[in-house]
Amino acid sequence: MSSESAAQNPSLVWPEEEDHSEHLLLDPRPVEEMHGILLDAMQRTGRGFWILVSFLGSLVLIGLVGAWGFQIRWGMGVAGIRRPVFWGLYITNFVFWIGISHSGTFISAILRIFKAEFRRPITRASELMTTFSLLVAGMYPLIHLGRTWRFYWMVPYPNQRQLWPNFHSPLMWDMLAIFTYLIGSTLYLFLPLIPDLAMARDHTKGWRQKLYRIFSLGWRGTEAEWHHLKLAITIFAFAIVPVMFSVHTIVSWDFGMTMKVGWSSSIFGPYFVTGAIFSGVSAVITVLLLVRKSMKLDYFLRAEHFDSLGKLILVFSFAWTYFFFADYLTEWYGGEAVGQQLLTLQARGPVAPLWYLMLVCNIAIPWLTLWNRRVRRSTVGLFVVTLGVNVGMYIERYIIVTGFLTRNRLPFDWGVYNPTIVEVLISIGSLSAFILFYALASRIIPLVPVWEVREGQISHTLRRIGRAMVPSVADLD
Repeated sequence: MSSESAAQNPSLVWPEEEDHSEHLLLDPRPVEEMHGILLDAMQRTGRGFWILVSFLGSLVLIGLVGAWGFQIRWGMGVAGIRRPVFWGLYITNFVFWIGISHSGTFISAILRIFKAEFRRPITRASELMTTFSLLVAGMYPLIHLGRTWRFYWMVPYPNQRQLWPNFHSPLMWDMLAIFTYLIGSTLYLFLPLIPDLAMARDHTKGWRQKLYRIFSLGWRGTEAEWHHLKLAITIFAFAIVPVMFSVHTIVSWDFGMTMKVGWSSSIFGPYFVTGAIFSGVSAVITVLLLVRKSMKLDYFLRAEHFDSLGKLILVFSFAWTYFFFADYLTEWYGGEAVGQQLLTLQARGPVAPLWYLMLVCNIAIPWLTLWNRRVRRSTVGLFVVTLGVNVGMYIERYIIVTGFLTRNRLPFDWGVYNPTIVEVLISIGSLSAFILFYALASRIIPLVPVWEVREGQISHTLRRIGRAMVPSVADLD
């Protein structure tokens, strides 16, 4: 085919003449150049960055020092938690942040096990989200405890009076789940980070080089080191997945194990896990879009990655919708008076606007947009959709925690819940702490695992099959 005829009619261009540069793994660059892109992004801290850090730090001080300190001083009476709603905004935030923490494990561990190649440049950013969201979530059992200085009773250790914490308490379940998941996810974050810390050690000076020298553990990249590292990552990948499922299942048992109408449901386990992955992957997309823009990582984070993640969001939107309406159908078919009151309260009561907004954010918008490839590859469109999903998922947790408690089997004990300014400030402070942790970590920790990207580029080649050039993947293990 001549170049003139191809230019006149683009449809006549053979596949081997197509541009594959939009695919990261088919667009290799020298390793030193990739290292330079990442290190330049890490060391780029202008005035805007420090203004953001100062603003977030101020919100953290107001929320987690000022408001929380005020609550510790004057007691839980300053919060809106009172009969019959004894679980309020704090437990809503706890469930929400635990859900966000599923992002790293799902994207890194599960996609690694199934060898999804698009995961390579995005695993580190999602794993950081898991660690930081667990740190934020771990604060809320302490905040909700009220008498925070007595938190040691939740730690399962023997004491001189031979008293042990009450393992029948959901508070104990949550602490065990958080500690287990936090330790496992932090180790799983650290292992693949070692080669990149060694890379940063060899390309930086001053305090950075000293810090990276300590945490790179003397990595030299020998064949034995690579063998042991990949073996350890594989073991952790298989081990952390059941931990991920068990953690949010335990959170769902906080509700499902009660006799409360609307909560006592055997479907809450898979329902909560699906919702956690739904909100977690959405949060990963939102954060990656901001990271790509602010740190200029366009080479590593491309439209193909957001396209694949957008498809996952659509799939989990379908799954979440199934469990959501299955639970409602069961409650409706049971016909219990209090259950009918709860359904009426959500559809036509004070929380009805929030309930309908949740359905729009979690069902209508993803279903109407994410089937379109242009939307999945649009920075603005995908940002709006994923941000809306997390707004919808937060509303869902708020309705489950607070809305269901306002109605029970004793009409004289019905009530309403209104968050106070103390609860709102603490919630804003925790969100600011998460963003602040992530912003600071992005300038210290390499957000892209360059060695994984390079490994993928080596294993991906173009093979000629007839007149077509077809991508093929070689197994380097």
